[in-house]
Amino acid sequence: MHYEKNRSRLLTSNRPMPDFRVVGADGPWLHLADGGHVFDGSSGLLCVNVGQNSQSVQARIQDQFAQYSFGGAAVIQPHIQMELMDRLCRAVSRPDDSVALATCGTLGVEIAIGLARNITRVRDRKKRGDILTSNLSYHGNSTLTLALAGNHARRPRPDDALGLGPSFAAPYPPTHDHGDGDCNASCADEIAQAIDDRGQENVAAVLIEPVNGTTGGAYVPPDGYLRKVAEICRERDILVIHDEVLTGLWRTGLPLASQHWEGCEPDIVILSKGLGAGYTPVGAILVSPEIAPYIRHEDADALPAMGTMAAHPLMAAACLGVLDDLEAIDHEALRRRGQQLGEGLHDLLAAPNVRDVRGLGFLYGVEVTAGSLWPLMRAAEERGVFLYPFTGAGEPKTEGLVVAPPLTSTDGDIEFLLSALGEAAASLT
Repeated sequence: MHYEKNRSRLLTSNRPMPDFRVVGADGPWLHLADGGHVFDGSSGLLCVNVGQNSQSVQARIQDQFAQYSFGGAAVIQPHIQMELMDRLCRAVSRPDDSVALATCGTLGVEIAIGLARNITRVRDRKKRGDILTSNLSYHGNSTLTLALAGNHARRPRPDDALGLGPSFAAPYPPTHDHGDGDCNASCADEIAQAIDDRGQENVAAVLIEPVNGTTGGAYVPPDGYLRKVAEICRERDILVIHDEVLTGLWRTGLPLASQHWEGCEPDIVILSKGLGAGYTPVGAILVSPEIAPYIRHEDADALPAMGTMAAHPLMAAACLGVLDDLEAIDHEALRRRGQQLGEGLHDLLAAPNVRDVRGLGFLYGVEVTAGSLWPLMRAAEERGVFLYPFTGAGEPKTEGLVVAPPLTSTDGDIEFLLSALGEAAASLT
């Protein structure tokens, strides 16, 4: 097999990422063909939340495989999909939500947009279904979601952006220099202005990441910001959609990132990465019971298309196995390890090339000086740790590493990660 010759034909990332030859995996560890091993410090692409080789996931898939491997919910009674719905809603403390299942986070966002438009047109007689996003957001990799959001590196050319784009500044320094100190809850006033400029009769929803993901690198909103966003939207009959594709299911230490703050409960939540945990592609859209009846109202449009493979039985089985593992975690120990991770990463600020460390739970961004990112990644890999990069926030663009190990990592795993990254950062001096 001519690997190097054929590799260029497979159209994947063109970033200078590592290319490990993996022959085995166990938990957060990747075992390489040369006999070495690498610690997965970013949970793959921020998704392998319960590590690899889960016996719970394997058992669930095998049990479902023995029954039947495919049956759309429109063909076969969706018992396993309903079991997943109930388990998931209870896990994130939204027990009465309605749920749409999809095949990935991007499609989950598109379905959430479609549902929000349906709901507000029936409930509030909206004229249009505008969706407002921030200039530091990332909501998926389709033509629509890339055009709508604010990821600098991935946004299409203006001519290809469908006339769409972000509508307000995110409350973080790289893209919101308002000249009067740090960002605070009052930054949400820009959302109110954006709604009023469009006309609230034209706006269906505000779509927001409760904690910033890989665009800016784990920025945490100011206290009170998300609550004020919710208040502004309620006053104007605008829905709030939280994109928790990356942050959901204990990635930030709680079932949902928004639960770190009171009074900011969204109308719609999108989950994906942590639910499939790298075992299956999946998206889940949770809709609050107050608005779900409008989806099936006689005046509503047809439900957004969810795809042939949505609600796939094997997908649902894998997700149930992931929930088995997530609920078996000692969550007090998880909180403690998240604190250990954060404190250890803040020690990196002593290194000359580290500019900032920020985040929550098991999601942190380590921002470095310009030109330091790829050398730091290579130095970490030489010490046995893989980490995912973030680039593209502000002008000049910030850059750094996302540190987000699997939630099943042990104390020893976290110590190894911190030691290797500390040595890597010091080596660049």
